[in-house]
Amino acid sequence: MEELILKLKQEIIEVLNLEDITPEDIDNDAPLFGEDGLGLDSIDALELIVLIEKNYGIKLKDPAEGKEIFKSINVMADYIAKNKTK
Repeated sequence: MEELILKLKQEIIEVLNLEDITPEDIDNDAPLFGEDGLGLDSIDALELIVLIEKNYGIKLKDPAEGKEIFKSINVMADYIAKNKTK
């Protein structure tokens, strides 16, 4: 799981162009959205949906589902590990 978490952090940094952030800067349990975590917004959420669809073969049909999945890196990694098709 640690390998998936690191890969996910690197993909998020690359896809969202987070230039001043390294994987080590991202707390696995910190919220991805809002002021307490990475501070991502709704546009970033769309990018994350595309990322998990393209890289892991997971299609999200319900936007509310995405809100739950994108709570933190750990939640995302757990969801991907259980549902990936690629």
